[in-house]
Formats: sequence, structure tokens, C-alpha cells
Amino acid sequence: MIRIEAIVRPDRINIIIDALDAVDCRGFNVQNVNGRGQQQGVEVFTGRGATTATRTSLPKVLITIVVRDGDKDKIIEAILGAAKSSEEGSIGDGKIFVSVISEVIRVRTGERDESAL
Repeated sequence: MIRIEAIVRPDRINIIIDALDAVDCRGFNVQNVNGRGQQQGVEVFTGRGATTATRTSLPKVLITIVVRDGDKDKIIEAILGAAKSSEEGSIGDGKIFVSVISEVIRVRTGERDESAL
């Protein structure tokens, strides 16, 4: 089983959810988060003859999905296609992290692994 975590722009979330629905990915979690990456959250202010830059965290959305190994590629491609803010993509479009999950347990029934997905 695979965990896919995507950190994306907030304005792309509905497009990404539509793309996930299109590849039959129904189960996922969405959280509002703040952070910074290559974009560095730099805000530049100019006024009164001086320019200052501050570093802040930026609002993003974290999507977490746990899937069967065979579904990994189609879900990643769906996210990639929907998360880009332009044809070429832009700094700040996000990142996707992929990791292996050793076990999943459904709390209600005690089912384990793929049957718990």
C-alpha cells in the first residue's frame, strides 16, 4: 500500500478533487496547512525610500491518500495534471510525497490492509 501526500495551492483543490473523482479515487483527507518551499514565502515591501523583505509561511492544502500499489501511478498523474497553475507549471504549485505503508486497520471492523481501504 502507498501513501500519497500532495501539498498544493488552495485555489487548485476543487480541480484536483475532480481529477481524483475521474480516476475513481474516493477516499482522501484534505487539510489547510501553512509552509514554504522553493517559493520561500518572500513578501517585498517598498515605501519611504526603503525596501524590506519578510519571510512568511504561505497557505497550502495537504491532500493525503492511501491506495493500493496498482493505483499509485494513475492517482499521481491525476494530481500532477490538476495541480499545475499553468501549462509549464510554476514555483509554488506544490510537491507530491510517496511512501510505503506497512499496515492499515479500519477501527470500526478491525479489517486490515487492503480490505481496510
